[in-house]
Amino acid sequence: MIELTIADGVAEVTLNAPTKMNSLDEQALADLGSAYAEIAAKAESAEVRAVLLRGEGRGFCAGRDISNVTPADDDATAYLRDTVTPVLRAMSETPVPTFAAVQGACLGVGLGLAIATDVVYVAEDAKIGSPFANLGATLDSGGHWLFTERLGAHRTLDLIYTAELISGAEAVQAGLFSRAVPAEELLEFTRAKAAQAASGATLAFRASKQLVAQIRDRRIGLWESLDAENIAQGELCGTDDYAEGFRAFQEKRRPEFTGRG
Repeated sequence: MIELTIADGVAEVTLNAPTKMNSLDEQALADLGSAYAEIAAKAESAEVRAVLLRGEGRGFCAGRDISNVTPADDDATAYLRDTVTPVLRAMSETPVPTFAAVQGACLGVGLGLAIATDVVYVAEDAKIGSPFANLGATLDSGGHWLFTERLGAHRTLDLIYTAELISGAEAVQAGLFSRAVPAEELLEFTRAKAAQAASGATLAFRASKQLVAQIRDRRIGLWESLDAENIAQGELCGTDDYAEGFRAFQEKRRPEFTGRG
């Protein structure tokens, strides 16, 4: 159910199990991890310069496939810690810009996939939230962090206690994700943005991705961040893309970046 295609510098990863809203079992998660490992390897040679993650059909990803899960035998901690979290980390650490096109349901592990992606474009009518109150379970895959970080404690617990879902438009207005797009335009819009990034200065994007991660995960302050920027800029000075960018500016033409050092 996990499909990977690579063309023109863009790796497109498709969750292709529309009859079950692209919910993920352990094999699908393993296949997803393998796809991102292949992407990371090909990113080092600049064969891949951007990634697009999408779900086939009406929904992006409804979360874990629990159709064959027996609660009495389920070790949820091991499943999340040893199966889900490594995939989310690998996605987050992909060294090139990553994009997701989210339509319909984006719940549980599906929400985690979005959290682990750099830029998330959502359909205006996408459904996002925590339905776990109806299962006797709790929000997982990074959902507590995202909601509390962006919505605050009160709204987070409101969504958790009520199991109410918010639309993609509401999610973007609240600062959860990047932009809301009409559902019929979402995929082509996201593909266009990924293609644009794939033709850009990949090493500069990679530096920015690392800087943002330091601010988010280590909570570094202004001056430490500024120092890190200074170092990153100096390292970029020696790259082909940096030289090409300056030449193009001086020659009043569009730059032609290769994504290589």
